[in-house]
Amino acid sequence: CTYPVGDINAEKRKLLEVTENCLRIAIQQLKEKTRWRHIARKMQRHAEAAGFSVIEDLVGHGIGTEMWERPQVPNYFTNTLPDFHIKPGLVIAIEPMINRGGRDIRQLSDHWTIVSRDGLPSAHFEHTVAITENGPEVLTCGPNGEGWGMP
Repeated sequence: CTYPVGDINAEKRKLLEVTENCLRIAIQQLKEKTRWRHIARKMQRHAEAAGFSVIEDLVGHGIGTEMWERPQVPNYFTNTLPDFHIKPGLVIAIEPMINRGGRDIRQLSDHWTIVSRDGLPSAHFEHTVAITENGPEVLTCGPNGEGWGMP
Protein backbone atom coordinates (compact mmCIF):
# COMPACT_ATOMS: atom_id res chain seq x y z
CA CYS A 1 0.00 0.00 0.00
CA THR A 2 0.94 3.63 -0.35
CA TYR A 3 0.67 5.68 2.81
CA PRO A 4 0.50 9.44 2.35
CA VAL A 5 2.77 11.29 4.77
CA GLY A 6 2.22 14.79 6.06
CA ASP A 7 -0.54 17.22 5.18
CA ILE A 8 -2.55 15.67 2.34
CA ASN A 9 -4.83 18.36 1.00
CA ALA A 10 -7.31 17.80 -1.83
CA GLU A 11 -4.77 18.70 -4.52
CA LYS A 12 -2.17 16.21 -3.24
CA ARG A 13 -4.83 13.52 -2.85
CA LYS A 14 -5.84 14.10 -6.48
CA LEU A 15 -2.19 13.69 -7.54
CA LEU A 16 -1.99 10.40 -5.62
CA GLU A 17 -5.27 9.14 -7.07
CA VAL A 18 -4.32 10.03 -10.65
CA THR A 19 -0.92 8.36 -10.28
CA GLU A 20 -2.45 5.20 -8.85
CA ASN A 21 -5.04 5.22 -11.64
CA CYS A 22 -2.22 5.38 -14.21
CA LEU A 23 -0.91 2.14 -12.71
CA ARG A 24 -4.38 0.58 -12.79
CA ILE A 25 -4.84 1.62 -16.43
CA ALA A 26 -1.54 -0.01 -17.37
CA ILE A 27 -2.31 -3.29 -15.63
CA GLN A 28 -5.81 -3.43 -17.11
CA GLN A 29 -4.42 -2.82 -20.60
CA LEU A 30 -1.90 -5.66 -20.24
CA LYS A 31 -4.82 -8.04 -20.82
CA GLU A 32 -4.92 -6.90 -24.44
CA LYS A 33 -1.39 -8.24 -25.14
CA THR A 34 -0.70 -5.17 -27.25
CA ARG A 35 2.46 -3.08 -27.57
CA TRP A 36 3.69 -1.09 -24.57
CA ARG A 37 3.54 2.22 -26.48
CA HIS A 38 -0.27 2.05 -26.56
CA ILE A 39 -0.42 1.55 -22.80
CA ALA A 40 2.10 4.32 -22.09
CA ARG A 41 0.08 6.71 -24.24
CA LYS A 42 -3.07 6.01 -22.20
CA MET A 43 -1.19 6.55 -18.94
CA GLN A 44 0.24 9.85 -20.17
CA ARG A 45 -3.13 11.08 -21.44
CA HIS A 46 -4.77 10.26 -18.11
CA ALA A 47 -2.15 12.19 -16.12
CA GLU A 48 -2.11 15.18 -18.46
CA ALA A 49 -5.92 15.36 -18.63
CA ALA A 50 -5.84 15.88 -14.86
CA GLY A 51 -3.37 18.75 -15.26
CA PHE A 52 -0.23 16.85 -14.23
CA SER A 53 2.99 15.95 -16.04
CA VAL A 54 4.77 12.62 -16.48
CA ILE A 55 8.41 12.32 -15.46
CA GLU A 56 10.41 11.19 -18.50
CA ASP A 57 13.87 10.82 -16.95
CA LEU A 58 12.89 7.73 -14.92
CA VAL A 59 11.04 4.68 -16.20
CA GLY A 60 9.96 1.21 -15.13
CA HIS A 61 11.94 -1.84 -16.21
CA GLY A 62 12.04 -5.54 -16.80
CA ILE A 63 12.61 -7.89 -13.86
CA GLY A 64 14.33 -11.27 -14.10
CA THR A 65 17.62 -12.58 -12.80
CA GLU A 66 18.64 -8.95 -12.24
CA MET A 67 16.68 -6.14 -10.59
CA TRP A 68 16.82 -3.75 -13.56
CA GLU A 69 16.60 -5.44 -16.94
CA ARG A 70 15.29 -4.64 -20.37
CA PRO A 71 12.86 -3.60 -21.53
CA GLN A 72 12.62 -0.05 -20.33
CA VAL A 73 9.00 0.63 -19.38
CA PRO A 74 8.26 4.35 -19.88
CA ASN A 75 5.11 6.01 -18.57
CA TYR A 76 4.85 8.31 -21.56
CA PHE A 77 4.78 8.04 -25.33
CA THR A 78 7.00 9.35 -28.10
CA ASN A 79 7.65 7.88 -31.53
CA THR A 80 11.37 7.58 -30.77
CA LEU A 81 11.14 5.32 -27.72
CA PRO A 82 11.97 1.64 -28.03
CA ASP A 83 8.78 -0.44 -27.90
CA PHE A 84 7.98 -4.04 -27.00
CA HIS A 85 5.13 -6.53 -27.26
CA ILE A 86 3.15 -7.63 -24.23
CA LYS A 87 3.43 -11.42 -24.27
CA PRO A 88 3.52 -14.34 -21.82
CA GLY A 89 6.81 -14.66 -19.96
CA LEU A 90 7.36 -10.91 -19.67
CA VAL A 91 7.85 -9.58 -16.13
CA ILE A 92 7.96 -5.80 -15.71
CA ALA A 93 7.95 -3.16 -13.00
CA ILE A 94 5.37 -0.53 -13.93
CA GLU A 95 6.19 2.73 -12.15
CA PRO A 96 4.12 5.79 -12.99
CA MET A 97 5.85 8.90 -11.64
CA ILE A 98 3.74 12.02 -11.92
CA ASN A 99 4.49 15.65 -11.02
CA ARG A 100 2.03 18.37 -10.11
CA GLY A 101 4.17 20.88 -11.98
CA GLY A 102 6.67 20.37 -14.79
CA ARG A 103 8.14 17.00 -15.73
CA ASP A 104 11.74 17.88 -14.84
CA ILE A 105 13.44 16.34 -11.82
CA ARG A 106 16.73 16.64 -9.95
CA GLN A 107 18.75 14.41 -7.66
CA LEU A 108 19.66 15.59 -4.17
CA SER A 109 23.18 15.51 -2.73
CA ASP A 110 22.56 12.10 -1.10
CA HIS A 111 22.71 10.69 -4.67
CA TRP A 112 19.44 8.83 -4.10
CA THR A 113 16.54 11.19 -3.43
CA ILE A 114 14.75 12.52 -6.51
CA VAL A 115 12.55 15.63 -6.35
CA SER A 116 10.72 17.72 -8.91
CA ARG A 117 12.88 20.53 -10.24
CA ASP A 118 10.16 23.11 -9.50
CA GLY A 119 9.66 21.82 -5.94
CA LEU A 120 6.02 20.88 -6.46
CA PRO A 121 4.63 17.56 -5.20
CA SER A 122 5.26 14.28 -7.01
CA ALA A 123 3.79 10.81 -6.68
CA HIS A 124 5.12 7.35 -7.54
CA PHE A 125 3.26 4.02 -7.49
CA GLU A 126 4.73 0.68 -8.54
CA HIS A 127 3.76 -2.94 -9.08
CA THR A 128 5.69 -5.83 -10.57
CA VAL A 129 3.55 -7.72 -13.06
CA ALA A 130 4.06 -11.05 -14.84
CA ILE A 131 2.31 -11.67 -18.14
CA THR A 132 0.91 -15.20 -18.17
CA GLU A 133 -1.14 -17.13 -20.71
CA ASN A 134 -4.17 -16.07 -18.63
CA GLY A 135 -3.25 -12.39 -18.53
CA PRO A 136 -1.38 -10.15 -16.10
CA GLU A 137 -0.59 -11.30 -12.57
CA VAL A 138 0.39 -8.62 -10.06
CA LEU A 139 3.27 -10.12 -8.08
CA THR A 140 3.51 -7.36 -5.49
CA CYS A 141 0.00 -7.83 -4.06
CA GLY A 142 -0.89 -10.15 -1.23
CA PRO A 143 -3.13 -13.17 -1.80
CA ASN A 144 -6.23 -11.12 -0.98
CA GLY A 145 -5.25 -8.12 -3.08
CA GLU A 146 -3.37 -6.27 -0.35
CA GLY A 147 -1.10 -3.65 -1.80
CA TRP A 148 -3.77 -1.72 -3.66
CA GLY A 149 -5.15 1.58 -2.61
CA MET A 150 -4.48 4.27 -0.10
CA PRO A 151 -5.98 4.11 3.37
